[in-house]
Amino acid sequence: MRNNIENCMKLDKLVHEPARLVILTVLVEADEMEFRFLEEVSGLNKGNLSGHLSKLEEAGYVEVQKFFRGKVPVTSLKVTRAGRTALQQYRTQLNEVLHPKQSVLTAIKKQFQSTSS
Repeated sequence: MRNNIENCMKLDKLVHEPARLVILTVLVEADEMEFRFLEEVSGLNKGNLSGHLSKLEEAGYVEVQKFFRGKVPVTSLKVTRAGRTALQQYRTQLNEVLHPKQSVLTAIKKQFQSTSS
């Protein structure tokens, strides 16, 4: 049980935040994506999406490129190798938390039996 709790506490909090988890999950499915498309898919507003992308960019999980298409500014987004790794590690850790090798109930029973003896 303690191990399960420790695994839960070790989850990457940057990835664990729901909006950032959505952003990484969507971006990992594409080589590159424009801000406007991600805004529409995620349901986040521009300011919220921009703030979360800044945190992911600071961590090195997302690469942001800005350029012009004609006279129209475009923001292009890409998940970095570190971002892909972080998302995969997060999924593995979350799976271990949700599906521990030893059930929590079994661990509690063993602990109770050892203290009552």
